[in-house]
This record gives sequence, structure tokens and C-alpha cells, in this order.
Amino acid sequence: MRILVWILRLAIFLFLFGFAVKNDQLVGLQFFMGGAWQLPLVFVILIFFAAGAILGATATMISLFRLRREVYRLRRRVSSLESDASAASPPVAEAQSAESL
Repeated sequence: MRILVWILRLAIFLFLFGFAVKNDQLVGLQFFMGGAWQLPLVFVILIFFAAGAILGATATMISLFRLRREVYRLRRRVSSLESDASAASPPVAEAQSAESL
């Protein structure tokens, strides 16, 4: 199984390497205020892919932290309600011994 995984990784690497070699033409990026960059196309694609991945991971982490905080709050509330319920009702053994008398 490990050999198949490494063969797949090698195939993906060779495909991406071939893509990078075939797309080495310079691309001009025009910015506001007259700024411009000349970069190979593969770098432009890589930069925008990385920026999208970082943006997606950031959005995922924000919602993950929000959900964890909500779970923590709900667990505290459940434990508080359980402790209130156990304090309000008598223990089962005492209730059964009182009924038998």
C-alpha cells in the first residue's frame, strides 16, 4: 500500500512539475497607481492558490473556534443543570428505605 501511495505522489509531482515547465512565460500583473510585476505564470498561479488556501483555512478556523466555544458553554450549562437536579432530588437509596418503613 505504501508503494502505491509513493507512486501516486510521484505521479502528481511529475504532473505539476511538467505544468510548471510548460508555463514559464512571463505574465504582467497590473496594479493600481501604475505598479506592475512581471512573473512566470506558474508563480502567479501558485501565489493565488496559496492565498485562497490561507483564506479558506482562516475562515474554517474562525468558525471552528466559535463552535468550540459554544460546545464549552453548553457543557458548563449541562453540568450546572445536573448538579442542580441532583441537589433537588433525594438519593434513590434513601427514598426506597423510607418507602419500606
